[in-house]
Amino acid sequence: MKINGYHHIGLLVQDMDKSLDFYLKGLGGKTVHTFPMGDSGKTIHLVDLGGNAVIELIPRGEGKEEQDAHWAHICLNADDVKAAYAQAIAAGAVSRSEPHEGKLGSMAMSNAFVLGPDDEVIEFFTVY
Repeated sequence: MKINGYHHIGLLVQDMDKSLDFYLKGLGGKTVHTFPMGDSGKTIHLVDLGGNAVIELIPRGEGKEEQDAHWAHICLNADDVKAAYAQAIAAGAVSRSEPHEGKLGSMAMSNAFVLGPDDEVIEFFTVY
């Protein structure tokens, strides 16, 4: 067996319209699949942000796990961290850490963090 990267990351969202607007219009994603969430009458959306970065937007359910959960952060490989950060801010994200360049051990990099519509942490990252 071989793992070939990740397929998608699931995010439980409070407001599907707001999240779709952010990921589709704000970050330039494209809905690649939609499917029903069981018999709930709700719809799950798979959004491709490019470069094999796919996010599954899942409507929050009634259980405590579903109401409290979201990822620690998602890191998106961006060819221009400053531009990705500016685009996210223009789409309504909240700044958590402005773009900066530095080193992580021997790795020269640039990164920035924003909060998305459900306070999910999104990192934009480039390795030089």
